[in-house]
Amino acid sequence: MALDKIGIAKRISQELSDGWYVNLGIGIPTLVANYVPEGMNVEFQSENGILGMGPFPFEGDEDPDLINAGKQTITPKSGAVYFDSAMSFAMIRGQHVQLTVLGAMEVAENGDIANWKIPGKMVKGMGGAMDLVASAENIIVAMQHTNRKGQSKLLDSCSLPLTGVQCVKRVVTDLAVLDILPGGKGFQLIERAPGVSVEEIISKTEGTLLVEGDIPEMKI
Repeated sequence: MALDKIGIAKRISQELSDGWYVNLGIGIPTLVANYVPEGMNVEFQSENGILGMGPFPFEGDEDPDLINAGKQTITPKSGAVYFDSAMSFAMIRGQHVQLTVLGAMEVAENGDIANWKIPGKMVKGMGGAMDLVASAENIIVAMQHTNRKGQSKLLDSCSLPLTGVQCVKRVVTDLAVLDILPGGKGFQLIERAPGVSVEEIISKTEGTLLVEGDIPEMKI
């Protein structure tokens, strides 16, 4: 069966390393903060001015003054600090964040990402996404493998306005874990969701897909 959003977040939490500073984008990525492996110290940074985000609060414990970039209420870890956006983006542009996890509407086989605008729809702006993809050396995308019409979101080239060029390193979807091959030569299938066949992943991936050997199931 395909993973739900929580399953995607749990799989991405396995990509974390002790001592890292990590930025979580709006949507599925924010759920990753709830599933940090026990005993691991990770500092989550939000571009609206927080370093040291914890998991979401329980119902009734929300503080409306404590929110992430997606306007969701959060909890602070002990020692969390707050600052203005100028300081936040200095951290991002200065490459002080080891991992960025973003959602996306499309990812191309060369690592291009489109995640901020659909033509004809009103948006407030691209937010911090363009700064993040331009500055981060390690970008993981969390997304559904197909859109609501069943069309692949893993493409040979993006059709939507780009957020960044050749920047994505790994994609975790509800069906699979895929890496971008060196030189932008396509997606490489690394893992498949429990119960999902390689054939299904191939049929739902429009871009070039390399499948080598036996593909293991994710361990969630």
